[in-house]
Amino acid sequence: MRREAGAPTTTVTALLIGNPNAGKSTLFNAITGASQRATNAPGTTVELARGRWRSSDNQRIGVVDLPGTYSLMARSPDEHVVTDAVDRAGGHDVAVVVIDATALTRSVYLLGQVAQRGLPVVAVVTKADRMGIDAQRWDPDELGVTLGIPVVTLGAHGRSGTDELRRAVIAATQTRHQVRGIVPAGPALNPSHPTVPAELARASSLFDWVERTTAHLINTGAPAMTATDRLDRWLLKPGIGLPCFAAVLWLLFELATRLAAPLMDAVTFLIEDTAAPALSGWLESWGTPAWTIGALTDGLLVAIGTVAAFVPLMMLMHTAITMLDASGYLARAAVVTDRAMRAIGLDGRAVVPLIVGFGCNLPALAATQALPHARHRLVVRLLIPYTSCVARLTVYLMLAAVFFPAHAGLVVLGMYAGSVLLIVAASTVLSRSARSSGHTLPLIMILPTYQWPVWRTVVPTVLTRVRAFLTKAGKTIVVVLMVVWLAMSLDVRGDHEFGDVAVEDSAYGVVAHAIAPALTPMGLDDWRVASAIMTGFVAKEVMVGALAQSYALDDDAGESQEFSTRLHRTLTESSGGYPSAAAAAFLVFVLTYTPCVATLAEQRRLLGRRWAYGALVAQLALAWILASATFAIGRLL
Repeated sequence: MRREAGAPTTTVTALLIGNPNAGKSTLFNAITGASQRATNAPGTTVELARGRWRSSDNQRIGVVDLPGTYSLMARSPDEHVVTDAVDRAGGHDVAVVVIDATALTRSVYLLGQVAQRGLPVVAVVTKADRMGIDAQRWDPDELGVTLGIPVVTLGAHGRSGTDELRRAVIAATQTRHQVRGIVPAGPALNPSHPTVPAELARASSLFDWVERTTAHLINTGAPAMTATDRLDRWLLKPGIGLPCFAAVLWLLFELATRLAAPLMDAVTFLIEDTAAPALSGWLESWGTPAWTIGALTDGLLVAIGTVAAFVPLMMLMHTAITMLDASGYLARAAVVTDRAMRAIGLDGRAVVPLIVGFGCNLPALAATQALPHARHRLVVRLLIPYTSCVARLTVYLMLAAVFFPAHAGLVVLGMYAGSVLLIVAASTVLSRSARSSGHTLPLIMILPTYQWPVWRTVVPTVLTRVRAFLTKAGKTIVVVLMVVWLAMSLDVRGDHEFGDVAVEDSAYGVVAHAIAPALTPMGLDDWRVASAIMTGFVAKEVMVGALAQSYALDDDAGESQEFSTRLHRTLTESSGGYPSAAAAAFLVFVLTYTPCVATLAEQRRLLGRRWAYGALVAQLALAWILASATFAIGRLL
């Protein structure tokens, strides 16, 4: 018991449990509003949403939106998280089991499994407005009488019934209702070493209970064919479904590259070209030292601007993916692409983030949150950096135009083909563990009813995920960019003022000189190339500008010929007379190594430090090996 403002309060935790696409997110958003945060379950990469139930009284109710599951016989990491949460529930925890009105039998089966664990249960019925349209009609009140527990019907889109549900949850901690016909048996049998016959016997007994419970509730009349059925007759056919899916992917790609780009440029202009000069002038008027002005404007403010520029992109992509998922279409996309994706050890649900990655890796990582299995999310998040994002295209075009002018288009096409081959090869290796865990079994999923996305559900989900990016990945980006600015502002070799240092004489240039010998096997042993590669780690699109700056040139059209001449001379010298082979190695290295610091920061947020930094080392090692092999082969041709 706790006290707040002199009134007694009880801390209650409501565990939201239900099948995928049963309406848990709608309920969660309705009862928590803006008080949400995304976290990973302890020791896993499975993401949970947590929030606080808004209430006018003094009752404190925490809410945990557990991953969707069809069973507590855990096979995947997501199902293990749900099972562990139920088995470890305390005296003030209540299971709020979501009953999908269009799938009564399946929902009651899950409710029975939760009741077997001995946890107090409150049932909430969603999609009641679809009964008689997409499913057979049944009476929720009669279900409550049959089960002997509170059954609350949620209004369309979660607009009513939440107050009644809150009262039922609080009461359940005191009365601890037991589901009629279910004898609590505690946690799963032998959770460390499950006994299959015993678990199957328990499941068979539960199926009998479900049949007895629901038999008298459901109208035996067969429902008429619905709009969902009619659409699926066409969209699930490969000849129609695949072109439709390709059109959806094209729209996502356009969203990530065309619509977001002007918004990102506007944010960058507002901060770097408007706010930074204004702040600099204001600080100068107060006599602030030059190094302080540089640190605040060229360093901190520009770093913050870089993070802020990603917000429109993240919001647009999160909104698009969330709406596609809420509409029921992503499940169909998984079905029609499953055969192709299964060839590389994944299933059809992985195709969306991988395709989005060719626009930008950052929203592609965001799109992985729609994947239901934690192991598949892990594999796809490790694969996404190998999708060749648009930012790399600038470097491809520059190198192809300088070193392969007669075949520039073919070279660029080859880089994208190489990206696909990298994904296939890496997925084949990474997915071996998925195969050993049974995740390459045939795709079995319930196709939800088509419905219009509800902004009341979409907006909180998008805001929660964007806020998680800003507060976690954003911090890493700002720190790294500040370190880069500091290194470029420190004079090491010359006699320059702090913040006004030639790249070659700065600490950044010294580091570039130091790592250049490591590029010798690639034919790229030159500090200018090393500097560009280091800058490309921050953002690939600035690599061309970094090279031009190292030659004391502007990267505009007026000096493009001089730039091409000097770059060609540099690679000729560094490669010992094989500039084309060195350029090919440079292209392969740009394709393979870490896309940008923002991608690494988002990987760290989603996967944790061990996986993110391990992936970084693997990407750099693979890039070095492939680029070195490319140069060696190129010298022989």
